[in-house]
Amino acid sequence: MSLSTATPSRDHATLVDDLCRALLTPRDEREMAGLLVDLCTPAEIRTLAERWHVARLLAETKLSYREIHDATGASTTTIVRVARFLKQEPNKGYRRAIESIGGGDAD
Repeated sequence: MSLSTATPSRDHATLVDDLCRALLTPRDEREMAGLLVDLCTPAEIRTLAERWHVARLLAETKLSYREIHDATGASTTTIVRVARFLKQEPNKGYRRAIESIGGGDAD
């Protein structure tokens, strides 16, 4: 494992790459929770958790957008955005994560 020294940067790609490396360092849920608490505000954590929950509900259930909204309080805008990234966008980040934890049977 090579160590790199942080250098000041405004380059978006460099900053994202560095963040991704940091997000890969926790060894378990407890360590990840600690990193998220240090890295994000409570509102940011709540937003990320809500998006993840919506993605799982969309992938693993047959619930409609309205049913997800009513059950979770997530905005329909959030639900539509998550659905778009889950089903249409080429990143496949949600899909890969859901599949890696053994979910995603509904479509």
